[in-house]
Amino acid sequence: MKKNTKLNNKYIIVGDVGNTDIKICILKSNYLIKKKIIVKNYLINNNYLDKKFKFMNNYKGKISKVLFSSVVPSSYKLIKFFFKKKLNIKCKELKSVNLKKLLKINVNKKQVGSDRIANAIAITKKNKNFIVIDFGTATTLDVITNNIYLGGVIAPGVKLSLKSLISKASLIPNVNLSKITKVIGKNTKNAVRSGFYWGYSGLIDSLIKLIIKQTHKSFDIILTGGLAHFYKDGLNKKVKIDKDLTIKGLIRVTKNF
Repeated sequence: MKKNTKLNNKYIIVGDVGNTDIKICILKSNYLIKKKIIVKNYLINNNYLDKKFKFMNNYKGKISKVLFSSVVPSSYKLIKFFFKKKLNIKCKELKSVNLKKLLKINVNKKQVGSDRIANAIAITKKNKNFIVIDFGTATTLDVITNNIYLGGVIAPGVKLSLKSLISKASLIPNVNLSKITKVIGKNTKNAVRSGFYWGYSGLIDSLIKLIIKQTHKSFDIILTGGLAHFYKDGLNKKVKIDKDLTIKGLIRVTKNF
């Protein structure tokens, strides 16, 4: 993460509670002080958070704001309880904050993941149009025009789909994702690799084309999520990559509450 975000000279915490991992960042002024990755499945261990956040005792009374995006209510509830009980810190979730100054949301906010809203806030600009493609547990495309969130598309996540295919199809072996130049695979592994590389590239290219056709607008394309670099060269459009998009959006919101 680039350390160029201007903040008040106080500590803030921002975090993204995802379906697989939970990212939590502590910042002061324009500096990232700490970044912690929490494995969601470990939250059931009573001592896990105590060990992970033992260092937070040094920041008691010094935290001015805490903001999370969350798509897993049960995990967020555990973290929120921990922060309140152990550290006496009150957390806010993104959707509880007034976002009207930053982004107009033209859909039911309850139907949009907080991470997708944070992504939109991170890049939105007046008179600019964006499509944000997030390669997470789901593959999502979100459309933002002139500071207005129009909606988006949700498709199965790449890794989730591959895992499901391997588990359900007896003759499909374990396959590691890799870029492949030829579409026609000469064996099962390369056929699967082609399907997941060129298949998802084609899916995304087609969706971008349809979004442009529906809106009659041109867009800057931003990729984020773990597989952003993997698909960058397989798409027909020029794209930019920012894997810290969600966190940057949360930081931007903290300046407005």
